[in-house]
Parts: sequence; C-alpha cells; structure tokens
Amino acid sequence: MDLAQAFLHVLSPSPLMLLLLGTFMGIVVGALPGLTGGALLALSLPFTYRMASADGVILMTSIYVGGISGGLITATLMRIPGEPASVVTTLDGFPMARGGRPGRALGLGISASLIGGSLSWLALVLLSPMMARLALVFGPFENFALVFMALVLIATLSQGSVTKGLIAGLFGMLVSYPGVDETSGQLRLTFGFDEMAGGFSQLSVILGAFAVSQVLGDAMHARQRFDRLDPSLRGIFLSPRDYLKQGWNILRSSLIGVWIGILPGVGASVSSIVAYSTAKNMSKTPEKFGTGFEDGIVASEAANNANTGGALIPMITLGIPGSPASSILLAALLMHNIQPGPTLFTNSPDVVGALMATHLLAHIAMYAMMILGCIWIARLMYVPRAYILPAIVVLCVIGALAENGRLFDVWTMLAFGIVGFLLELAAVPLGPFVIGLILAPLAEGQLRAGLMATDGSIWPLFQRPIAVGFFAVAIAMFVWPLWRDLRRQRTPATQNG
Repeated sequence: MDLAQAFLHVLSPSPLMLLLLGTFMGIVVGALPGLTGGALLALSLPFTYRMASADGVILMTSIYVGGISGGLITATLMRIPGEPASVVTTLDGFPMARGGRPGRALGLGISASLIGGSLSWLALVLLSPMMARLALVFGPFENFALVFMALVLIATLSQGSVTKGLIAGLFGMLVSYPGVDETSGQLRLTFGFDEMAGGFSQLSVILGAFAVSQVLGDAMHARQRFDRLDPSLRGIFLSPRDYLKQGWNILRSSLIGVWIGILPGVGASVSSIVAYSTAKNMSKTPEKFGTGFEDGIVASEAANNANTGGALIPMITLGIPGSPASSILLAALLMHNIQPGPTLFTNSPDVVGALMATHLLAHIAMYAMMILGCIWIARLMYVPRAYILPAIVVLCVIGALAENGRLFDVWTMLAFGIVGFLLELAAVPLGPFVIGLILAPLAEGQLRAGLMATDGSIWPLFQRPIAVGFFAVAIAMFVWPLWRDLRRQRTPATQNG
C-alpha cells in the first residue's frame, strides 16, 4: 500500500469533491437535532453502488468523520447533542456558551476534534498493518472464536443492560439466517414465502433500523422548538498557549478514544464518557467540571473523534467493526464484494489507502468548514423537522429499491423501521443488532470451514491456544458485568441488614 499515492488520488478533483461533500453533509446532519451520522451513512449506501470501490469508501469515510464532529454545534449552542457522542460535551459546552463565550466553546471543541482525529489516524496507519500480519496466522476456528468474542463484547460493553445487548445481537444474527444455506443449497426460515428465498437485504434492514426508526421517533416531536443562542466567532481561534495548556488532556483523551474504538461495537459515546470522567478525576479542580470548564469540552471532543480511527482498525484488519457507524462502512465494503480482513491490504490496497488518506483529510476539511461556517451551520438547527423527515423517507425508499428493484425490500425496510423504533423505546441498543446482522454470516462460514477441515470434529476449536484465548476473554467480559451488578445489589442489602 502506497500511502503517498493514496493521498494524491484523494486530492485529485473528483475524489476531493466527494470528500468535501461527504464531510459537509456529515457535519450538517450531525448538527441537526435528532438526525445522526449513522442514519446518513445508511442513506448514502445506495449511492455508492455505481462508484469505484475506492471512491465509495472516500464518500462514506468522510461522512463518518463529519457526522461525529457536527454534533458538538448543537451540544454547545442548544444543550441538545446532535450525535450521541456529543452528550458529554453539553455538560460544559452549553454553560460556557450561555455564559457569553460561544465562540470559545466551539473553538475548543473543533480544535480538540481535529487533534484527536489526527492522532487516531496515526494509530490507524501504524497499528493496522501489524494487526493484519498477526491475523494472517488465524485459521477458521480462530476467526470464529474472534467473531464470537466480538459479539459478546458488543453486547456487554454497549450502553444499557447486558441482557438487552445480548438480545439485540442474537436478534440481528437471527435476521441474517433466512434464505439459501450456502453449504447445502437448501432454503431455510423462508416460511413458504418465495420473496424470502434471497433473505433479508442487509441494506434494507440497515436503512430501516437506523433511518426509518429515527424518522418515526422524530415525527413524534416534529413541532418541537428550541431556544435560540446566537453564536459568535469571537474566541474561536485558539492560541499556542491554549494548545500547550490542553496538550496532556488532548493526548490522554485521544489515547482513550483510540483504545475504546478498537473494542468491537462500543462506539464514540463511551469514549467521551470515559475520557471526561478521567479528566475530572485527575483534575486539581474537579468541582469546575459541569460549569463551563474548558478541560471537559476538550476531553469529550478529542476522545469521540479519536474513536473514529480506532474503530476502523479492527474493521479493515479483522472484518469486525469497532462501532455501529463503522459497521455500515463494513456493509458498504461487502456490497462492493470487498472482504475486509488481513488479505485486504494485498487484494485491495487502493481501498485501504483511500480510507486512510480520507480519514486524515476529512478531519482537516471538517476543521476548516466548522471554523469558517459554524454560524451558518448553526442556523440549520432551526429548520422545522416536518420539512426534513418526508425527504428522508423518500430517500430511504429509493435506496431500498436501488439494490434489487424489489418492492419486498421496501416493505422489509419499513418493517425494520418499526422494529428499530420499538427497540429504542425499550432501551435496546441498535448497535449490537446491526453488528450481529453483519457478523453472523462470517461466524457461520468460518465455523463450517473449520468443521469441514476436521471431518466434523469440534474439539480443535478448544485446543488451539489463540481460539481458547478469545473464548476466555469473551467469558470474562460476559461474567464481569453480571458479577459487578450482583455485588452492587448485595452491598445495600448488607448495609441495611
């Protein structure tokens, strides 16, 4: 992979326009309350069909970066996080803006986003080739154990109940099974419906779960209005002294973001929470956090942007997404018949190079767009959602039809939109559901390949050290939160006794 050549390709006119367009759309959608970058990624999937694979990756990666960053605008000016990853930013961003320093609050967040994202790009470039070389020694059983561990981690580390996370992941796996069994050629779980012979379209399920479910939720609050807080550019540019003062905070938060990003399915919101808590615990003035303190804004935004590079590392080297948004990027690669994993670096070096170059350049483009245009972007927050939601539904229908031209895919999308809406009402995370949907076929294929190589014997799965190690980590991560919750329940009972 020639990274310099990849930068030259991305900076050529057509790919550069895709990068700028994707970054801008990501920022705008990330800034709109209720709409997320994940929904925009799902909507953009159909538009990459007729693109070259590298150009499709450029568009999707730039949307990913812009969506994560744009949420800080609404978090700062409205105390409404445009993205879940910006929830923690509201704690100090809004008080600072309300206190008469909106430009300073935006400047801290935007600058921290740029540095955090750039440091995560460095981790992406340095760690990905090493992980890919390590993964080359994996056999089918090791790959199955790795996917199994990822599914357990996704369920146990996602926000909310461990049980709900497991249910969501298993439900996603179940949705992936209808259709033709690739090994035997037999139909399964079609229930006599001819349309089910091809299974559920991943694109339709993703559009429904991420985009349509969000439209249904937003439709309940379409007439909601927000209090205005007019932004100002004064103080938006930081001085060298500011960067030196926040240097350790940015570095520590970025490392936390990268590390949590590598963990399968956790997401940027967890990164910002951990980084913010760490900054507060290590601060000499923890009482200032939540009152408009600069360290809180920097920690949150550096971590959630650093999460982007970390999440891409396991996606391209192991075929396991590090976040719900990167799972949609994984789906885009699969739809272009590109199999992520250790062989991606040799089979499709242009795709890997485009992704890495775009990740850095999109952060630079994001910084310039948000510094120069945050005032105008902020005005989009007050566009009534009643005008936006119907357009999203139309795009979803077009996207569902674009893949196979089947009306069944549209009904699938609408059905899973309702399912996703109900799951969110029940506080069941969508991340494990979508990642389970994508990883289940991979897990099944690897397990069957291993069984065929051993004449149907399952015992080698528990005799190979690497596979056993992955299983041990999965069991430990599954048992730990359950034991912790049980201990918490017993402690008050003991004190009351």
